[in-house]
Amino acid sequence: MTLSIDQRASRAFPRVFAALRQGLRPLVAVAMLCVALPGCTSEQFQKGYILPTGALEQIPIGASQDQVLIVMGTPSTVATLSGEVFYYISQRAERPVAFMPQKLIDQRVIAIYFDQNRQVRRIANYGLQDGKIFDFISRTTPTSGQEMSYLAPLFKLISFH
Repeated sequence: MTLSIDQRASRAFPRVFAALRQGLRPLVAVAMLCVALPGCTSEQFQKGYILPTGALEQIPIGASQDQVLIVMGTPSTVATLSGEVFYYISQRAERPVAFMPQKLIDQRVIAIYFDQNRQVRRIANYGLQDGKIFDFISRTTPTSGQEMSYLAPLFKLISFH
């Protein structure tokens, strides 16, 4: 029995396709992995105030409260500690894998202190260093007292739960 070209081709195609499917399995697996991985990579989250680039440099000592509000915007909270203080609170967290809980990376409290004439007398950029509240501008740790009693709860105010 002699087979025509069409008959030979129709019998060969299933074998070719089977071989092709076997060879494509690793490629399909790699393609699926590439699609799924972006959902598994780390994510970063910003919560609270986002400090504009160069904003603190635009606020000299002696600037008015109005100038601060124009440059920085509305503060997260305001306190009166021998003059008014504007606090701008922010936190950054990351999640290493999409289904994992978020982990706090950085927490900042920008504090702008005003005198009785509502002019800037001091600026602080508080964060945590070695588990203690630290001013990254003056490179000092605030001492206990009224200022510290107000700052400590601010670092626990926003949480990523």
